[in-house]
Amino acid sequence: MFRLLTIFAFIGISAVLISAKLFGINRHKEAAPQKPNIIFIISDDHAYQAIGAYGNKIAKTPNIDRLAKEGAILNNQLVTNSICGPSRACFLTGKYSHINGYKANDGKFDVKQQMLSGLLSKEGYQTAWIGKWHLGTLPGKAFDHWEIMPDQGFYYNPDFINQQNDTVRTAGYVTDIITQKATDWLDKRDKTKPFFLVVGEKATHREWLPDIQDLGAYDHVNFPIPATFFDDYDGREAAKEQYMSIAKAMELDRDLKVNVDFENFLLYKRMNKAQREAFSNYYIQKVTKDFEAKKPSGKELAIWKYQRYMKDYYATANSLDRNIGKMLDYLDKKELSQNTIVIYASDQGFYLGEHGWFDKRFMYEESLKTPFVIRYPGKIKAGSKVNNVVANIDWAPTLLDMAGGKIPMDIQGRSFWSALNGSKTGLAEKPVYYHYYEYPGPHLVHPHFGIRTSQYKLIRFYGKLNSWEFYDLKNDKHELHNLAADKKYEALLKSFKSKLLTAAQEYKDQDAIKYLTLQVLE
Repeated sequence: MFRLLTIFAFIGISAVLISAKLFGINRHKEAAPQKPNIIFIISDDHAYQAIGAYGNKIAKTPNIDRLAKEGAILNNQLVTNSICGPSRACFLTGKYSHINGYKANDGKFDVKQQMLSGLLSKEGYQTAWIGKWHLGTLPGKAFDHWEIMPDQGFYYNPDFINQQNDTVRTAGYVTDIITQKATDWLDKRDKTKPFFLVVGEKATHREWLPDIQDLGAYDHVNFPIPATFFDDYDGREAAKEQYMSIAKAMELDRDLKVNVDFENFLLYKRMNKAQREAFSNYYIQKVTKDFEAKKPSGKELAIWKYQRYMKDYYATANSLDRNIGKMLDYLDKKELSQNTIVIYASDQGFYLGEHGWFDKRFMYEESLKTPFVIRYPGKIKAGSKVNNVVANIDWAPTLLDMAGGKIPMDIQGRSFWSALNGSKTGLAEKPVYYHYYEYPGPHLVHPHFGIRTSQYKLIRFYGKLNSWEFYDLKNDKHELHNLAADKKYEALLKSFKSKLLTAAQEYKDQDAIKYLTLQVLE
């Protein structure tokens, strides 16, 4: 009898093992959570027009392009306040700057308010933010784990603040370090829970310091001069008064590294001997000597500065894309790709010589529109193109929707999940509302608010400068012709002023309402 029971037990165990093998069951293998994991990679100042997937033929962005090819690309992804910290605050809260309380980079973001990370935690997610944070306060309890850089952070040998409030310097290049810290956390996380990880990149923020291996990566390229590089700003008073032109505001030493000052610039003083030597060989022996040999002036100087700006900007983006590739490879290796939503976006757009500028802030297309590509295998059709006009306050509700969570009523954004998954209901057309505040410094961009639809844009500058601008984007893609005083557009302009007032009222923007109620029908 004992022998018979032993035989049956052996047969039973063998059957279980065979079934496990046949059906791919492995008790040591990580079980995939029911809810999708989410990785949101957010860079700083990376222009959509500098990405291959958006039509650029020069940029080396194979990994961002891969995400677009394997998922969806948004062609009208806009921001609601084109500046670093406020853009992140809008992402985290799903609310406009005047509601989340962070209008400009000089504030202190309230991390105790309702945020996406907390809402996802209630849905069972483990949350983390690693890299650039730039919100004036520490994340506190807003994320389960965080390691952030103080303020803007540094490209070389950056400092990180951990949850013990220790500031620790890490040797190496910032983008590589952020990726390593992110994958380290993924290795150590609670694998019984889905995760929400934000990877906050420093690149491609000013002063555009490329990784050593990328120095000179675009020296062979003569970048095309933008059609609006020598814009005269006719009919656009605010554009005339800015201080963000490559010709005047871009600094030869700070921005373009002519005669690199290793002793007085903090970003160079923290470099080690090998890093300094590489920079010296490139920026002093090559770049500075080229400048001194040519001695450019006038328009030639503006063009020389533009070419140097582009070479460093694009080279800095190389490491950003390379590290996105490392993250995708990690997901593949760990068999996490299938159930992980991966998003790449920038906190806003950026001027790459358009209108003669660098930086962002204005509601014109190059800074208003930001790149956004998203991959979710099996849920988002590969190669999808989404042309709906959406905003960064829509990111939080969209991710909540994708995670199966409930979107709180006080979130001002709306989910565009239906536009991503090909739902027959689609996404109704709605103007995106915008409001920029930071004036006068550092770039003398006057405060303004406005709305943007698929074809038209209305902007209201206020404060020291009171003016209207109205553009037909279909027929004036460079926004050179302000139609606000054109009588042919008088009726359409009046209707858009009413739309603007409606938007300001809907989003409870009292500052804008104050400037509109008495003047909107003028």
